[in-house]
Amino acid sequence: MFSDLRFFLKQALLEPKQTSSLVPSSRALAAAMAAHVGPASGPVIEFGPGTGIITEAILNRGVTPSNLTLFEMNPAFAATLATRFPGTTIHTAGAQNAPNLMPHAAGAVVSGLPLLSMPRDLRREIIAAAFQVMRPDGIFIQFTYGHNAPLSVEGLNTLGLIAKKARKVWANFPPAQVYILKRAKI
Repeated sequence: MFSDLRFFLKQALLEPKQTSSLVPSSRALAAAMAAHVGPASGPVIEFGPGTGIITEAILNRGVTPSNLTLFEMNPAFAATLATRFPGTTIHTAGAQNAPNLMPHAAGAVVSGLPLLSMPRDLRREIIAAAFQVMRPDGIFIQFTYGHNAPLSVEGLNTLGLIAKKARKVWANFPPAQVYILKRAKI
């Protein structure tokens, strides 16, 4: 755990725009995020896996490595993920590129991206990309450190989505709120 923290801090200092946090997610937050997926989810995509704490929780929920695709822009994180999670598919690319890199059949997208710190248009582009690669009943799982959903009401309406609070995770620094986004009409 300490080596993961040291590695994370190093990447946060070297690539602050790609990391945007000084501490990785807690195991409690990872478990809360992964609680919404399992073998019945079919293919699962993770945006921004970082050191892989949420990735590990997803796999612990029964998602097979062959059913897990990771999008990680930081090449150092991507290389570490490839070593830690053999059998997963890893794209060293931005999440918004997902529709060009994979089939459109995922049951869920789990995102550790700092969406609320991104420009509004990029945030919408990333969430729209997630829904392009998911089945009609797919869900987008996101956490935030603030009180707001990852998209404004206007942004949700524009994309035809709804957001629901799933769980507040106090055992994280800072505490985090997990949201589930899905299509308003299936």
